[in-house]
Amino acid sequence: MPNFIDLAAAGRAGLRAILDEAHRRKAARAGLPKGTPDADAPLAGHVLAAIFEKPSTRTRFSFDVAMRQLGGSTIVTGANDMQLGRGETVADTARVLSRMVDCIMLRCATHATMEELGDVAGVPVINGLTDLTHPCQAMADMMTVEERLGRPVETTCWAWLGDGNNMAHSLIEAASVMGFELRVGVAHGYDPDQAIVAMAEARGGNIDLLHDARAAVDGADVVATDTWVSMGQPGPKDKLAAMAKFQVTPALMAAAAPHAVFLHCLPVHRGDEVTAEVIDGAQSAVWDEAENRLHVQKAILLWCLGKIG
Repeated sequence: MPNFIDLAAAGRAGLRAILDEAHRRKAARAGLPKGTPDADAPLAGHVLAAIFEKPSTRTRFSFDVAMRQLGGSTIVTGANDMQLGRGETVADTARVLSRMVDCIMLRCATHATMEELGDVAGVPVINGLTDLTHPCQAMADMMTVEERLGRPVETTCWAWLGDGNNMAHSLIEAASVMGFELRVGVAHGYDPDQAIVAMAEARGGNIDLLHDARAAVDGADVVATDTWVSMGQPGPKDKLAAMAKFQVTPALMAAAAPHAVFLHCLPVHRGDEVTAEVIDGAQSAVWDEAENRLHVQKAILLWCLGKIG
């Protein structure tokens, strides 16, 4: 059974299967209470271990509700509530949990921890966020764009603005796998990881690295950003000053396509990376984007457990 740690490992066919399943299941649940299981309950009897080294709102609730709707159950725990937080190795934790649960979702500080868990575990491992990537969020972003624009993500052009962080990395990977155009507009000195860019380009990805916000958004179908200071990082004044030119404003959105949608993975700092007028305006899809974490999580779980794809 496959892990869902990096998007490229799933491949274009795998990501398309996940997106299609997410759309289908969301439509099938229209009008149902959130706690009502899906009619087919495909994960009845299955248990997910959801482990959090870092705080979470959307990841925690979406995975827990996802398993309930799929007919399964979830054990949610913080790393400090386990022996993992008291010195037990990642490998030993993987061996133990693999005997007790059907799937493991981890949200952790370092990507190396995620990779070690995935290498040793005997059950699928899902990346709920690391310092390097955030693939589940990228899937929700693509689903949201398809909903809003009414066409496959493969036909769209995206602009990323701000910091070359873990969210930027996953969108770079997504663009190279799915084939959409991505312009990465970042401040000088805050470029994305060059190894990730190089791997994306080697896959034939259409990735443009720019240092001008207006050039990045020109005619784009999607404008996406994130907080300028990632969770757990210090917020030096020089970084915030460098990012100021990449704030998403109504004027900047006007340079994108008239139908362009705005994305932000949340939490947001209104007045920093985006103005209130944009995130609370008609072009903003952030609340659909947040909800869609639930629907793609369900499809990711089904893909990992061999139910689709």
